[in-house]
Amino acid sequence: MDIQIESPQFPTTTALTSYLKRRLQDHLAFGTERIRQVEAHLSDVNGRRGGQDKRCRLIVRLNQAPEVVVESTDSDLYVAIRRSADRVGRAVKRSIGKRLGPRRRRDRPFFEQDEPGILA
Repeated sequence: MDIQIESPQFPTTTALTSYLKRRLQDHLAFGTERIRQVEAHLSDVNGRRGGQDKRCRLIVRLNQAPEVVVESTDSDLYVAIRRSADRVGRAVKRSIGKRLGPRRRRDRPFFEQDEPGILA
């Protein structure tokens, strides 16, 4: 899985980079063959003013499916990364599931019959 990290406002540390990559690999491990690229955009929205201003925006580009974009903001960048990774994992599963088509429940047939020859 190709992961690109962009952080124009502040330098990324080795610990931050490894945390982000580990989170993404954990949450996207199920669909690595369908994922072309992951972009992570880390930013500080308010600058020096403080507050909930650390943003993690994740863009996942899939094969033969629209890209998935998720964003999370928090005062702690690690929390924003964790929330974004959780959300992008669920969104990618949902997107891949839609591409595979609806699943039929295996415990019931297409239609159930009360009596032979009469549809319920």
